[in-house]
Amino acid sequence: MANPKKLSPIDLEIINHRLAAIAEEMGVALCRSAFSPNIKERRDYSCAVFDAHGALAAQAAHIPVHLGSTPLSVRAAIDRQPMQPGDVVMLNDPYAGGTHLPDVTVVAPVHVGGRLIGFVANRAHHADIGGMSPGSMPLASEIYQEGLRLPPVRLVRGGAIDRDILDLFLANTRVADERRGDLLAQLAALRVGADRLSAWVARDGAARLQQAITALQAYSERLMRAVLAELPAGTYRAVDYLDDDGLGAVRLPIAVSIRLGRGRARVDFRGTAAQPRGGINANLPVTLAAVYYVFRALSRGPIPANAGFMRPIRVAAPAGSMVNASFPAAVAGGNVETSQRIVDVLLRALAAAAPERIPAASCGSMNNVAFGGVRAATRRGGGPAQFSYYETLAGGAGGGPNRAGASAVHTHMTNTRNTPIEALEAQLPIRVARYALRPRSGGRGRHPGGDGVVRELEFLEPAQLTLLTERRRLRPYGAAGGGAAQPGRNELVRGGRRIALPGKISQAVGPGDRLRILTPGGGGWGRRR
Repeated sequence: MANPKKLSPIDLEIINHRLAAIAEEMGVALCRSAFSPNIKERRDYSCAVFDAHGALAAQAAHIPVHLGSTPLSVRAAIDRQPMQPGDVVMLNDPYAGGTHLPDVTVVAPVHVGGRLIGFVANRAHHADIGGMSPGSMPLASEIYQEGLRLPPVRLVRGGAIDRDILDLFLANTRVADERRGDLLAQLAALRVGADRLSAWVARDGAARLQQAITALQAYSERLMRAVLAELPAGTYRAVDYLDDDGLGAVRLPIAVSIRLGRGRARVDFRGTAAQPRGGINANLPVTLAAVYYVFRALSRGPIPANAGFMRPIRVAAPAGSMVNASFPAAVAGGNVETSQRIVDVLLRALAAAAPERIPAASCGSMNNVAFGGVRAATRRGGGPAQFSYYETLAGGAGGGPNRAGASAVHTHMTNTRNTPIEALEAQLPIRVARYALRPRSGGRGRHPGGDGVVRELEFLEPAQLTLLTERRRLRPYGAAGGGAAQPGRNELVRGGRRIALPGKISQAVGPGDRLRILTPGGGGWGRRR
């Protein structure tokens, strides 16, 4: 490698791809060794590499909502649990570096020759972490109802798993075997990342690696400042709304003011609703992740995902608001639904600064479905066995200045995959009755929005169902004169009757009941000629 102090753009690109490849390989190991469909099939996880100071060096192209939030988990782990060689710290507490409780983060230091050279981390969404309903995405009014809270705790000490911590974790989930498998897969991914980083240091040396990462972070900062400098200086404002919190509050505003100038951005959320009782509150890490995602997406070319590109962006979010919740607010939906609306309102504001880059609103919801129960008997004829499942459903992407929106895709803060029907039916007592595009659900326009999907699940055994969905009342907006998309709709088909369900609900279902979800499309862009 060339002298890190005189790295060319080619050198920086090679370093970036080498670091990102380590994170990607960690993800492959996690995916292949996990147990749950949510991780193995939907790929609801993220992996990242950090420098010796705990600053983000590279993140794989996994889940955008993790981009700005995982670094705060790593910082919390470093601050709360000084780590020795062979240690692993685990956490999920939204008030101590986490996002929402199902997202479990594990962090490990990497030492070579007794010297700390960096950290590796990954975050995976566990399909059940306890709480008041299966799937751990309940209609809660405080975080105590949402599941097991883990501040940074040492899961592995000197290479050996702390069995007391593991047993405590497994005792608080409805599907312990699946949780054990997923958690061990996360540890295996850490080992892969640590091995690859150690091999790099063995070849180039720790000092040169840190200098290279520092140079790469500075490069990302320069790229982001250049993106911001292209935009007209000024202050841009917008407001958008969440449908409801599931517990009575409706039409909850998220307001933003974005000040641009001199290659910097300040994002201010004053005017946003105070945190409601229902669990749609976002903590600050989630809000930061949404902001960073939007500004990185503004670039015409790729910007390496590291701590550098975040430096020119400042965020002000009032404490106790829906975008910076205070303890003990319920937050399960903030990570999945409020993050999407934060993106919508930021894009709406920035459309005045860069109309040639900004699309109409996309689906605006991750369309969360969680359910679980107790099987009458296992397939092998044994006793009762619990099951729990969680998934998000695709919708339509917003049309943009240059193209129509895509149909049936996960947009913005989610980047997960479709769960294959075969995997669902093989592992759970359900039958997929229908899975199809939802025609004409996208907004009209010169470049129309993409269509949502129709997903119909028939339950074969009794279960408790929870839905956490948005854009059921308020339609995804169009842009530049384009039309709004169709809102989503939730229905239960029981005894031949079609029963409308609210956007957020938890209720019992029985054999033969069919859940029918129609997801929103994306808004259209431009007036039709």
